[in-house]
Amino acid sequence: MPATQEEIYDKIKSSLVDALGVDDDEVTPEATLTGDLGAESIDFLDIVFRLEKAFNIKIPRGELFPEGLMTDEQYVKDGKFTTAGITELRKRMPFADIDAFAANPVAREFGNLFTVGMVTRYIASKVNA
Repeated sequence: MPATQEEIYDKIKSSLVDALGVDDDEVTPEATLTGDLGAESIDFLDIVFRLEKAFNIKIPRGELFPEGLMTDEQYVKDGKFTTAGITELRKRMPFADIDAFAANPVAREFGNLFTVGMVTRYIASKVNA
């Protein structure tokens, strides 16, 4: 039986509260993992582990949190994502809101794509596939 969005969101919220030590009310669909919830790169491993355990799924490395984009000049040049970079983001992160980011693709804002809502859409695509 497919999980409801609410069931998925509640498990993600619990995982993020445990992984990041934030208050329950700080975890909203719009909250960014790094900016609002204070996640650091090491936390992403813990988050993936907790999500895999909570949903009994396997999350391939780099699938939820893509790697190597920021260091590839084909994708990021002069501090902004190139057209090829935006295309790659759409390919690797179909669950993220790339349209808003593409309007001003400043590389330092890349972390703002990682919201609780994005994680919820990703997990829903995995558990309800």
